[in-house]
Amino acid sequence: MASPQLREAIDQWLKWDQCQKTNAEIKELDKAGDWKRLGELLNTRLAFGTAGLRGKMRAGFNGMNDLVIAQTAQGLSKYMAELFSENERKNRGIVFGYDGRHNSKRFAELSANVFLRAGYKVYLYKRLVATPLIPYTIRHFNCLGGVMVTASHNPKDDNGYKVYWSNGAQIITPHDKNIQKAIIANLEPWAGTWDTEKLYESELLIDPKEAITVYVDKVCETVPLSIIEINSKSDLRLVYSAMHGVGYPFIQDSFEAIKLQPVIAVEEQKDADPEFPTVVFPNPEEGKSALELSIKKADSSGCSIILANDPDADRLALATKNANSGKWKVYTGNEIGALLGWWAIHLYKQTHPEGDLSNCYMLASTVSSKILRAFAEKEGLHFIETLTGFKWMGNEAVKLMSNGKTVLFAFEEAIGFMFSTNVLDKDGISAACHLASMACYLQAKEHISLDEKLQKIYEEYGFHYTITSYYFCYEAPVIKKIFERLRNFKGEDKTYPVGILDGKFKIKHIRDLTNGVDTAQPDGKAILPVSASSQMITFTFENGLVITLRTSGTEPKIKYYAEMCAKPGQTDFDGLINTTNEMVTAIVQEYLQPKENNLTAKSD
Repeated sequence: MASPQLREAIDQWLKWDQCQKTNAEIKELDKAGDWKRLGELLNTRLAFGTAGLRGKMRAGFNGMNDLVIAQTAQGLSKYMAELFSENERKNRGIVFGYDGRHNSKRFAELSANVFLRAGYKVYLYKRLVATPLIPYTIRHFNCLGGVMVTASHNPKDDNGYKVYWSNGAQIITPHDKNIQKAIIANLEPWAGTWDTEKLYESELLIDPKEAITVYVDKVCETVPLSIIEINSKSDLRLVYSAMHGVGYPFIQDSFEAIKLQPVIAVEEQKDADPEFPTVVFPNPEEGKSALELSIKKADSSGCSIILANDPDADRLALATKNANSGKWKVYTGNEIGALLGWWAIHLYKQTHPEGDLSNCYMLASTVSSKILRAFAEKEGLHFIETLTGFKWMGNEAVKLMSNGKTVLFAFEEAIGFMFSTNVLDKDGISAACHLASMACYLQAKEHISLDEKLQKIYEEYGFHYTITSYYFCYEAPVIKKIFERLRNFKGEDKTYPVGILDGKFKIKHIRDLTNGVDTAQPDGKAILPVSASSQMITFTFENGLVITLRTSGTEPKIKYYAEMCAKPGQTDFDGLINTTNEMVTAIVQEYLQPKENNLTAKSD
């Protein structure tokens, strides 16, 4: 028999939910007396955080479905009404976009309907859009905020609800907590919430399609005319995969605007397909396993460069073929960040002959390579490290811009890149344009490949060797056990490890952003924001290796990020690589204990 709490949740769901499919799911489970499954679906709620919502599309308060989306839109609209006047709501409004996943359009339309009935002007795209278009459209039309319905690179059964604020950046605290409170206070569907039949007849509903044209123009403006001229004379062709997502038409238009040769598309992955039929994970970050069709296409086309977006086109992957060995190299996000960071400086110097970079800034997340710091030290610009995620870099960029600073570039190792401040979030379309333009420039002017340029960057600014990977862990208690063991390493509170390999490599500093410890600071307290709801510990070793262990905010993963940096002019790359490999292997085995904790390694 269902507990009183569960019985109330079941009855509430059946009363409120107007989706025939999900309503029937709960009814059938109720009839079968499957209280365990009903408890999983109804007793806990999908929590709204700084990434908005993301979860499996299924019935229940703990899934992505019509009712949860309607409740979320109601809470968001109520919260925004507390902060913005009726005049602002009617005149500035909010923008909604959606990708090609199952239910994405439906979720966007339901949300738009809620806001229209609450008296907001609503911009709703009538076509699939890339995620970067939403933060761009917010600033273009001076909207109060925006929502992109997407689960980015997650598996096909997932969807998400990504919220941006009026500054064009993703929401951060306290907005997330306040929106969650407003959702809980507005759970019962409002009158007319489900009635979307006449949605597109409303005078307050606008298709912001003009923003797409202006977005492409803005991308074009970030490429100097001298580079566009080089592009126009180049015969360089690239293979491109949209990974069954929305990127292809935007890549087409943007490449044409800056006079690049049309991409050679991977036909099987060119168009949006919510089933993602050719990939296990629709995530180019997975490496060669996600790029098999791209490599096959490139080999048959005689192309040596591959670009791939993830399904919502905010991330970008790069692979190149070595002319001598014929082997393909899939670049890490840190390596792409090094290339684009150098390119951003190069373009700024081209357009500012005086070469003064003292007002310029670059940003990277704390788990990303510190190559941008090396650029800053040598070139006379500034580098800022933020917490993981573009919500932090986007909002930091807003602060810098409001103080008259120029933000050239920001990146995170998870193949996310923000080139210029047209979009205050990662943007896989503009990043693709700049990588392709850079390849044309290097071929025409320096007669080298992207990989050869990367080596030259390391020679000039210091070799930065990084290892990033992850393990799947589907049991939350196991994750907690792993990290609590690291905080009680000697069986006592706040006793962390002191080294690895029986003391061969010793730890110098520890930063724990879950509980606010940072032994490198005079008072022992962390400077970066602390979050008790996520796990994140950084170990800095005496020989310079820095490694961060953290949990993912959107996937069941424990991630690790290691880096060892050489000084400019140091040439013993092999020694540095071997030491780093030895240390990372030991750290993973001693600290994460994959075998004992039944962790599943990344596929490749």
